Amino acid sequence: MVTFVKGDMFKSPAQVLTNTVNCVGVMGAGVALEFKNRHPMMFEDYKAKCDRGEVQPGQPYLWEDDSVQILNFPTKRDWRNDSAFQDIEDGLKHLANSYAAMGIQSIAMPALGCGLGGLDWTDVRPLIEKHLGPLPDLDVYVYEPQAAASKKSGQHDRDANDTACSRKISAHPNEL
Repeated sequence: MVTFVKGDMFKSPAQVLTNTVNCVGVMGAGVALEFKNRHPMMFEDYKAKCDRGEVQPGQPYLWEDDSVQILNFPTKRDWRNDSAFQDIEDGLKHLANSYAAMGIQSIAMPALGCGLGGLDWTDVRPLIEKHLGPLPDLDVYVYEPQAAASKKSGQHDRDANDTACSRKISAHPNEL
């Protein structure tokens, strides 16, 4: 079941949190930077995998330690480029085919490839519904882009420069 929500993905009740990554080992902005800051060991592992050419579009992979499970989901080949629609779809297909083997029962994710990735949420949302919606034993919490959530509620987008895919994670660095 797919549920679209607003709020802070890092406070999700889901077993697994999804980190949107590129394939070159850089987590310099948006959701990925927040993951890097919160989980430096995950970043080191991801960077090493990128250096070895192991992080590829369409092949999300699970990283875990004693306290957290993170699905690193490649949404861009290079941080300098926009996300490719086909890479998002291939990654969703991979997740749909492998979540049970990875032991994933619930997962939270931002709007994959939107924001810094440049894809339109109205195109990506149906992909998530198509590939993850029919899975009866997987609970998916999708944190909609802030602009989409604001427009739904009739509010104007107050921060046109906010490029994070999920709602703003924290207003103040001290709250992290």
